Order: sequence, then structure tokens, then C-alpha cells
Amino acid sequence: MEIILTHNNTDFDGLAAAYAASKLYPRAVPVLPSKLSANVQEFMALHKDTLGFKPAKDIPPAVVKRLILVDTKMASRVGPLGQLAQNPTVDVHIYDHHPLGADDTPSTLMVREDVGAVTTILVEILRRRHSKLTSFEATLLALGIYEDTGSLMFSTTTDRDAAAVAFLLQNGANLAVINEFIDRPLSTDQKNLLWLITDRSTVHMIHGLKILVTSAVIDDYVEGLSHLVHKLGDIESPDVMIAIVHMHDRVHIVARSRVDAVQVNRLLHPFGGGGHGAAAAATVKGGNAESIMGKIVDTLYSSIRPQPGAREIMSSPVKTVTSNTVIEDAGKVMLRYGHTGLPVVDGAQLVGVVSRRDLDKAFIHGLRHAPVKGFMSRNVITVSPDTPMREIQRLLIEHNIGRLPVMEEGKLVGIVSRTDVLRTLHGEAPLRYWTNFQRSGEALTAPQQRQLTGLMRQRLPAVLLNLFEDIGRLADDEGIQIYVVGGFVRDLLLGVSNLDIDLVVEGDGIRFATTLARFLKGRLRVHEKFGTANIRFGDHKIDVATARREFYQYPAALPQVEASDLRQDLYRRDFTVNALALCLNRDRFGELVDFFMGRKDLEQGLIRVLYNLSFVEDPTRILRAIRFEQRYRFSIEPQTLGFAREAIARHMIREVSYERMFDELILILSEENPAPALRRMTELGIWEYLLPGLEWTAWLEVEVSAIPTLLKSLAAQGLPSPKERWIVFFFALNRRLSADGVRFVVDHYPLKASMRELLLRIQQSGSSTSQELQAWLRGSSSLSNLESILQGWSWESLLALRAGYSVEETLRLAEAWQTIEQSKPILNGNDLKAMGIPPGPKYAQILTRLREASLDGRLPDREAEKAFVQKLIAQEEPVWRE
Repeated sequence: MEIILTHNNTDFDGLAAAYAASKLYPRAVPVLPSKLSANVQEFMALHKDTLGFKPAKDIPPAVVKRLILVDTKMASRVGPLGQLAQNPTVDVHIYDHHPLGADDTPSTLMVREDVGAVTTILVEILRRRHSKLTSFEATLLALGIYEDTGSLMFSTTTDRDAAAVAFLLQNGANLAVINEFIDRPLSTDQKNLLWLITDRSTVHMIHGLKILVTSAVIDDYVEGLSHLVHKLGDIESPDVMIAIVHMHDRVHIVARSRVDAVQVNRLLHPFGGGGHGAAAAATVKGGNAESIMGKIVDTLYSSIRPQPGAREIMSSPVKTVTSNTVIEDAGKVMLRYGHTGLPVVDGAQLVGVVSRRDLDKAFIHGLRHAPVKGFMSRNVITVSPDTPMREIQRLLIEHNIGRLPVMEEGKLVGIVSRTDVLRTLHGEAPLRYWTNFQRSGEALTAPQQRQLTGLMRQRLPAVLLNLFEDIGRLADDEGIQIYVVGGFVRDLLLGVSNLDIDLVVEGDGIRFATTLARFLKGRLRVHEKFGTANIRFGDHKIDVATARREFYQYPAALPQVEASDLRQDLYRRDFTVNALALCLNRDRFGELVDFFMGRKDLEQGLIRVLYNLSFVEDPTRILRAIRFEQRYRFSIEPQTLGFAREAIARHMIREVSYERMFDELILILSEENPAPALRRMTELGIWEYLLPGLEWTAWLEVEVSAIPTLLKSLAAQGLPSPKERWIVFFFALNRRLSADGVRFVVDHYPLKASMRELLLRIQQSGSSTSQELQAWLRGSSSLSNLESILQGWSWESLLALRAGYSVEETLRLAEAWQTIEQSKPILNGNDLKAMGIPPGPKYAQILTRLREASLDGRLPDREAEKAFVQKLIAQEEPVWRE
């Protein structure tokens, strides 16, 4: 016999999950718990005959072979039949959505997912199996999801819950019935208890969180305490609610949390409670309500960490103007830095705030040359660095303002904008509360979510990890914050090796670089203009930069930079996945900083710009987007792709110097296989700006795609390989250009003279040389003949000519090239002189003939070479005469 059990005090999620499980296990009997919540009890009074649940007393324990638990992992919570889980002959299957715990019942099958309702998991399985649902069944299952997710509004709700509800509505779920049982009117006893817990409630402000705690003692049991707590939450709107009510001989505890900082299931665990982070309950037999409340409040005070306040989310340093700055100049500052408002200062004193709206009004009235003091707001609302998020939010809403200056000891130290608050509230958490993406996809606890230390220890060499710890200690000694940023962090999260270290300092980067170079005994190179430095020590290099912001004087211009904070430094970067930082200071070592949802884009495989004009300000980012997209097999996010197409259509690439575009092209051609990126460049119409006249044909793609395989084969057999692989691809592309196209490249790109000559030669005689090489490979010509064919060609250019041909034949050619490169006659000029031949131009001619004969294997030793030279002299040809 198989039975399905759920927890006592069954809610609709437990009931619906048990019924759904009965459809997955047709031979299983759903068992009706002894205690039901009030609304479930009313529902069962109407429908118990339809659902097929049996009372526990009708189940003979001896014949049970499988136990299926839903909405709980603890057999102790399902009544006496739960003891069957201790029988080793009973198979236990579990379906649940609550966090794993030490008291969980061992099972042979555990299906646990982070969703708002366990019914969602079972609905998904039913949907995958194409199970048929009646309208009544869909309504019951929807009741389970709606109740446990607060009608899809609790913070634990996921997109999967919403998708499950949508599926159930498609199958006829009746919202009228759902509403009837979800939003039940209160009984007289419930109204009295609600009034009592409201009247006896106390609010504790703990690190900016509003914690509401209430307790009461009543003689008789009143159903629906959880429903009353929900009602109380609607009235008081706290972050956390704890209701402790002594009823008859038991203390009932219900807890709700609207913030991640307080996980109420952990809070109630010492009292035998269960649930999840946002909702939990416990029942203590014979307990004392006041004593329990004291213990819970003490735990809250000791365990809640400081919440994000102004200090964590503010921008600093602050861009300001003086009260005498004219309207037009203030507008230019706003445009340059992308601000919608600016603090106004006189000396060190804050005297007002001027907004974009204020400036627009002045412009309308023709007052662009008037000082801002005539238009600024003088009654400035300010906050301190420790002002909590809740208060910041209240001030912005209450005063209908867009920004709050942050003051400390009378000095302006930062500014908090509406955007900062919205970013924190809706997904882009402040730096101390962000979470990380790990490819394993495992659920992480809160400390793990904020830290990448474990990932660093797992994926980084010990010497590098130790170096990072040393850098963090040095930064602490200097009193600065330091981060490793950009591609290193991106690739650490993706599990890709990357030892390019870029450090950003919130402070004086050059000063810290000097300290670090001294510590590492490395060589320091400083770039004062940009606030950057690089350190070389051994075979390693570290780049150090002062946190800075950028602005562009005009589209495609080189950026102007000035000191700023970490957020602005990350904001100036190309894509969200490259705007990640990892703190190295000791107290935050390994903490991921992600202001712009880069972690999420990594997880979803998206390349996304940080702001709409990114490609206009720097069109080279279009090529970078393509490179990263193809390297990681990501996709350019649709809106970002639209921005790229718009910039290309407006010919913004023409505004960029060919030197900068060539640098980006080299990076693309240096990829393991650049063919997909080159194809993408064709799709976007970029070649007309880089290599005019290039047509990306199917044959050219075959040639380019063959080069990586060829290069791998050369390296595997120890044969000559190109010094820089990008050159081979570059020659292969230019080979397909017309004479005008090659001349364009030669005239515009910063190439060495030797490369210019080779490009022209490839265009003029590449095809004929390719045919000669093919004839040599398929004939029996000598090495000396091959050397004459190869005269003037580089190995990279020859590999480009061979692209698309047989790899085996090209390996033979490489062996021959190697032989020719390493071969030289035994005799030299001194030997010729010793033989009595007067020095002169004929030496070069003799040695050339000597080399040809040696290559062809006709001169095995020194004596044979001497005889060959003497024979040349004896011929008395004009070339050998005095």
C-alpha cells in the first residue's frame, strides 16, 4: 500500500499537493490529516467525498510499503503514520519547497525546489506528463499556490509559480471559488484576537528594520492565527512580524518576514518550528508566551546585521556647482556626467540643489546665462551616511525629490538618488548585499551568496590567492578599499582561466601601486594623466587604477577621465558582465560587487551595454560585443543589438581612428576560432568600414575555419607555428580583397613595412605562389627549388595561402620550411678565403650555390663542399672570374 501524507494544521498548499501527488501515484491513498486550517476545513466539508482522502484511522500501518510526504520533509509533523518512515522496509518519497534541515526525514527520493508553493512542483510534473485536469482539480491546485504565495505577491514567489497558475487557469481554475476560500471573513473570535494582538504589538527598530512583535493570552483556541498575522501586516506594514499567542495549554507562534535579512524559519527552529524564510510557525506545549517573546527578541537583536544605508548606496565623490555657476554651464555638467540634478555649494557649505527641471525652465525663459542660485532649491533635505534605506525611501516619497545629499560632520560626502534606491529595492543590491553566480546552480546560504572566497580557493592557484590576501592587507594598512575588477571576475564565475589582474583603488591608485611594487620588488610604470600604473614582477603583470569616471567630448572621441568611486568606475565599462568587482580587503575578502546585474547576464548568457549611448560614445565596443558573444557562445541582448545596429547605420565607426579599430580587429583574430565573430560582423555590415570590398563567402569561411585546426596540428608536431596567430587570419582575409581594397588597408592601418609588402605581394602573386606550392608538394622537386618559391614570403603569409588545403600536405610543407630554415653550408667565408679565393661579391654567389646543393642532399660533408666549390671555380664562368 502507498499513502500520501502532509503536515498537520494543513493549509491549501499541503492539501493541493497531496491531491496532485495522488495523480502522480495512482495507487497511493491521500490521507486526511487530523488538524486542518479553518478555510481548508470548510473546503473539505463541501468536497471531501470528491477528493478521495481517507482518515488516518482507516490506514493499516502494517501493509504500507511507500510513504509520500508533501509540503514537509519531517515525518514527525504528519501525525502517527509518520513513524512508518523509521521502518527500513518502507520507501519514502518527499516533495517539498522548504529549506533543507538537520531534522529532515531520510528518503529514497527527494524533490525539493525553491518555489513559493510545493504544489507548483507537482503541477510542473503533471504538465510534463500531459495529465488531464478537470476545472475542479485546477481550482484546488491553484488554491494551494495562491494561498502559499499570497496571491503571487510574497517575496518567495517565483516565475515558476506564476507559470503554474497560468497553466491551471488555462485548464479552467475558477477564480471566484479561489477568492471565496482565500479571503475569508473573520469570525467574532478572530476579530477579537486581531484587535488584541494589534493593541499589544510593539515595534523594535533593529538596524533600520521595523520588527513588530506581539503576544497575547486567551483561554480558548482560535483558528487562523496565520491569517490574522497577515491582516496585521497589512495594517502596520512591518519588515518582520512575530505573533505569540497562548491558547489553552499551548503557545502558538506565527512569523512572517518581508526581507531576506531575517529568515524566520531559522528564528523558530529552536521552538520546533517549520516553514521557510518568509513564513514559519511553531507550537510549544506548556510554554510561556512572554518568555518565548523575550528569547525571540534577543535573537533578533543579536543576529540582524546592519542593513544597507546611505553609506552603502551613495555615489561619492559628488559633482557640484557653485551658486554663481551659470545655467548653461550647469547643464553641460549634467549632460557630461549623466546627472539629473546637482548639489550647489559655496566653499564647503551646501546651499542648495538644482535639478534638470529647474534648468529647463530657465532655458525656456532665455536665462541660460543667469546663475543657478536664482533657480535652485534652498531648503535641502539631507541624510547622514548611516540613514537606513527605509528612511531614505520615506524622504524621497514624502518630499517628492529625486536626490538626497549625504552629510557627515558638516561636509558633503555623497549623494543618494532615486535610481540608487530603486536599484537596491528591485534587484541591483548595494555592494555588501549582492549575490554571486556559480555554475553549479546549487542553492546558497546567505553568507555564501555574498562571498566568492570558496570559489576563489577552488579555482585559483594558491600563489595568486596568497597575492590577493597580501594586496588586501596592504590596502587595509593604507586605509583604502581595493578591488580586482573586470574580465578576471567574469571568468572566475564562468570557470575560465584568466590571470590578467586589474585592480581598482578607491583612493590614490598610483600611491598604492608604488607601495605594492615595493612589496613585490617589481618594476613600476606610471601614467599620471590617467591615474594608472602597471607593475611587472617575474613573468606577471598587475594593472592598478584609481577609481575614475569617463566622459566623451564628442561621439567616438577618446574619453576624458577624473577620479570617482567604484560604481562610476564600473559604470564606464563596456558591458555588464565586465562591470563586476571582487573586494580584497580583509573584512570583505572575496565579496562580489555587482551594481548592474552582470551576474544575472552571465547566468543568462547575455552581452548588455550599461547605457544607451555606449556604442555612440565608443563604437569599438561593437566589435568587443561580437568578440565576447562568440567567445562565450552568448547572445547580444536584443536592445543592445538594436543600439549597435543604430550606431552602424549612422556610420559611427567612421569616426574612430583606424589604429583603434585595428586593435579591436587584432583581438578578434586572436581568438581560438574567429570565424563565427567574422560571420557576425558580416551580418551587422561592419566590413565596409574595416576591409572595404571583403565578401564573407562560404569558401572564405571554410578557409578561415580551417586555420585553427592547422595551427593545432603544427603545434602538436613541434613544427613551425606563427609567432602571432592573428596575422595568419589577417593575411587570409586580405587575400580576398581587390587591389583597391588591399591598397586601402596598406594606406590606413598602422602596419610594419614588411607586412605592407607582404599584403601587396599576396594580392599580386598569392594565387600563382599557391599553385607553385601545390605543384611542388605533388611533384618531386628539390628543396632548393622550394626555397626559390618561398623567397620573400613569411611563414604566416604562407599559412594563409594554404588555408583550405590539405592539412597533411601543409605539414609536409612545414617540415620542409623547418629544414630550409635550419640548413646552412658547413663552409663559410673564412673557409673560402683559406681556399685561396679572393674576397668579393662572388662569395655570396658561391655560398648560395653551395646552399642549394646542400639542401638537395648532394654535399654530405666538408670535403664534398670543398670539391663542389673547386669545381665551380674551375668552370671559369664569368660569374667566378676576378
